[in-house]
Amino acid sequence: MLREARASLAGYLGTERDNLVYVTNVTVALNIVTHSLTLRAGDEVLASDMEYGAIDRTWRFLAQKQGFKYINQPLSVPVVDRAHLIEDLWEGVTPRTKVITLSHISSPTAMIFPVKEICHMARERGILTVIDGAHAPGQIDLDLEDIGADFYGGNCHKWMCSPKGAGFLYAAPSVQHLVEPLVVSWGWQSETPGPSQFVDYQEWSGTRDISAFLAVPEAIRYLEAHHWDQVQHACHDLARQAVERICRISGLSPLYPLTSEWFSQMAVAPLKESADPVNLQARLREQYHIEVPVLRWNGYKLVRLSVQAYNTPQDLYCLVSALEKLTP
Repeated sequence: MLREARASLAGYLGTERDNLVYVTNVTVALNIVTHSLTLRAGDEVLASDMEYGAIDRTWRFLAQKQGFKYINQPLSVPVVDRAHLIEDLWEGVTPRTKVITLSHISSPTAMIFPVKEICHMARERGILTVIDGAHAPGQIDLDLEDIGADFYGGNCHKWMCSPKGAGFLYAAPSVQHLVEPLVVSWGWQSETPGPSQFVDYQEWSGTRDISAFLAVPEAIRYLEAHHWDQVQHACHDLARQAVERICRISGLSPLYPLTSEWFSQMAVAPLKESADPVNLQARLREQYHIEVPVLRWNGYKLVRLSVQAYNTPQDLYCLVSALEKLTP
């Protein structure tokens, strides 16, 4: 059943069945990778300053233990174009860079990174790429073979409508031999090995509930039956309109162009300097029954909104109206 579920997901993601395994979430997926790589003192791992906190902590934890350097390269915002963003990131590459690790869609800024271009540039330099795709599957179209990352972790429970606890780790065939089991169990030195050591090492890790994994093919069928490309487009338009209105309230410019090249169904809008993120998030929830992250990032105060198929223009109107009243 897991083989069939992996085959269904692989077809959806543009790869082969034995290039991916199910895990509970991206944090687990990338911990498998980070704990497998051999990095030493003097080596460098390059990331952006827009990475997810749990993954930042994973790399910093291992950097302290192993002695390599983990670098969060600052990126200029507002973003002008893809070339400038790539140039900003690439300024952090040195002869000691062994790994580039990036979000496909950033958690704090909701920005879509040009990971395909970066992965291909890194491969030419012999640099491994590790992509955090937590928010990508179901929100943007994915072809993992075309992207060309060495490792890619994604979630099915965020935007693909599958149950919580369904994520995956992809490893390109050329690097699967690098991947060790995070939990050593019967898949290591298996008496009945399968066609992929990568799958053997990760799939059999002791007793766990695999029902969320087995539900993913049905989630994919649901997306296909309901013309999800049209849903994504409609949600993007609602998000764009909301960001434009919030920017008019704050008098500030968005962090990136408001096109589908830079964001999809999730977006951020800058708030006035006077906004108190903790208090504002609490008041939105308690007074208006709106649950939405309000955060500080690199001197900005941001509201991050997510628009899914069930959201309506009225939902976004309520958010914008509440922000207008709460951020005078």
